[in-house]
Amino acid sequence: MKPYVRTRSRRAQRASEAGFSLVEMLVVIAIIGLIMGLVGPRVLNYLGDSKVKAAKLQIESFSSSLDLFYLDVGRYPTVGEGLSALAQRPGNAAVWNGPYLKTGSVPTDPWGHVYLYRSPGERGPYEIVSLGSDGQEGGSGTAADISNEVAGNRP
Repeated sequence: MKPYVRTRSRRAQRASEAGFSLVEMLVVIAIIGLIMGLVGPRVLNYLGDSKVKAAKLQIESFSSSLDLFYLDVGRYPTVGEGLSALAQRPGNAAVWNGPYLKTGSVPTDPWGHVYLYRSPGERGPYEIVSLGSDGQEGGSGTAADISNEVAGNRP
């Protein structure tokens, strides 16, 4: 009978040693924290960069839609009409083949702010501006203003 008791006590001893110690758990948590500390800022930076690229693409889309509006109506929308003239017919437009935006409404920029429309613009017949992540003029990084820079080449 003693061999049986000895085997059982070894099983009980192994069962009590199974699992992770507190030190092992702390080491794993520390390693995960270091990895997140190194990788996290890069992921957030890529997210910010992708929003800037999305804003630039939306502005290019607005520029194409404004050119179509110009071909149909013979002028660019006034500041009072704004970009909404691409989605809804302005009252004084004799010919309007819109809506010129696929969604039928003017989207906001990737940060949820309204695009600014100026006509005439500083460098061309119009200017479309996203105020960036902070929603205020000026700034740097993702808070910098984004505008159509090729407007000077337009008719």
